[in-house]
Amino acid sequence: MDEEGTEKICIPGMRLSTLQGHSSGQGTYVKDGYIFAALSGILKTEEDNKVIKLSVVSLITPSILPKAGDIVTAKVNVVNSRQVQCVILCTGQTILTRPYKGIIKKEDIQLKYKDGIDPYKCFRPGDIVLAKVLPTTELHWYHLSTEDNELGVIIATAEGSPPGVSMIPINWSMMQCPKTLVKELRKVARVVPENINEALLPLHFNQDDESLLLNK
Repeated sequence: MDEEGTEKICIPGMRLSTLQGHSSGQGTYVKDGYIFAALSGILKTEEDNKVIKLSVVSLITPSILPKAGDIVTAKVNVVNSRQVQCVILCTGQTILTRPYKGIIKKEDIQLKYKDGIDPYKCFRPGDIVLAKVLPTTELHWYHLSTEDNELGVIIATAEGSPPGVSMIPINWSMMQCPKTLVKELRKVARVVPENINEALLPLHFNQDDESLLLNK
């Protein structure tokens, strides 16, 4: 089976061909012995046993919405004493066609020390985080959680660090700039992003440092 694409632009209702020697594929329909386009897009042809199959591929990427239970990648915009506001950029491995607003409430940051947690010691504007979408949502906002160990900050830059230099986790509540050696508190995700040099990471942690995120 050989596939051959054309650059013919189609609109809904456009007559593409007769049924003689052709078959109807995705994005098309048959009426009165002719094949018509069912949507706007690019005409594609595929030959199989001397019959040419006609399909129309949409130019618009289907919209994917985050749903409860999804693991999303988000960028932190605003941090205050009650919540963290962010923009959802990806759901799973799929880059969204448009960003969506997300909120991580103080009580959804981590499992321990919920009453005394300080969001500003967990996240900073510009951080890239992994979070889980919660079932409860508000109009125009998705509620997120970073309670699980594998969720939290995956990429962050310390204040005063050179552009493009990400901090390295030194434990699950602190990161350090490899250039300036500045340390900052974070709710660190227990995963390693691909652009961080694994050789710079400690092999293990000897103590639980999550208490450092408490208000003092």
